[in-house]
Amino acid sequence: MKKTYVGVVAILLVGVIALAWLLFQKKSPDMNNEAVKTDVLISQVDYQCDGGKIINAKYYQGPKAPQAQPGEMPTPTGSVQLILSDGRQLNLPQTISASGIRYATTSEDLIFWSKGNGAFITENNVQTYSGCIAIVADPGGLPQAYENGIAGFSVRYPARYTVNSSYQYQAMGPGKEINGIKFTIPSEMATGTNLSGFDTGVSVESIANASDCKASLFLDLGSSASTEITDNDIQYSVATSSGAGAGNFYQETVWAMPGTNPCLAIRYFIHSTNIANYPEGVVEEFNRQALIDQFDAIRRTLILSE
Repeated sequence: MKKTYVGVVAILLVGVIALAWLLFQKKSPDMNNEAVKTDVLISQVDYQCDGGKIINAKYYQGPKAPQAQPGEMPTPTGSVQLILSDGRQLNLPQTISASGIRYATTSEDLIFWSKGNGAFITENNVQTYSGCIAIVADPGGLPQAYENGIAGFSVRYPARYTVNSSYQYQAMGPGKEINGIKFTIPSEMATGTNLSGFDTGVSVESIANASDCKASLFLDLGSSASTEITDNDIQYSVATSSGAGAGNFYQETVWAMPGTNPCLAIRYFIHSTNIANYPEGVVEEFNRQALIDQFDAIRRTLILSE
């Protein structure tokens, strides 16, 4: 009788344990889901890096951090999901950082830093993704992306445009050259029109140590006075200049960005010829507004690293 009683108790005990295990298994997915729900996607950024490398980063906000002790920095709870152009996919927790936002593996052999619109990755203390700058999605008609980590900007531009990364604007005379990067239209874009495909394009230029960043710094004395224009919530200093000679017309518009140092500006340069000098019907007048609209679209994709 005693043995029977003990056996019944043992069977009941096993049943209780089994039931508890089943209930835990049913509850576990909800608990895990609840943990996932606390990680909220707050932004997704594509970075173009030196050497044509790309980082896709998804930033997540974690659960509320516990209150820090006096004199201590709060423990970050965010995370980032990275897809690298070499095929790797990484999930990194956020770590304490005095500047920017820092994410790292447990062993700290891979660290991802982001600050402003810039980012980089170090692996075993070596930068493997450097000069990375955020790039905007193609708004349409601008499939190419350019990044310059040294100059600190990224921009999109149309297919078949040529890029001159050692460009100098020299129209202001010897000793007054302005360095930049120029995106020149493809020659076929000017074919059959009075537009010149040799030098028409958009350039991103900079002047160091300018106390007041304004558009007139990038043009000669014959330019218009700088005016303030806000476009897409960005404030610009804008000035224009035009010239003519030997049947050629030159129109320039400079969009400088006040507050940048070095002073950064985007120049539209349009070179055309006098259509009256051609026999009737040989060439067509180029579509000036369509060209300016395309240049505007390029300018609006410009992102500074900070």
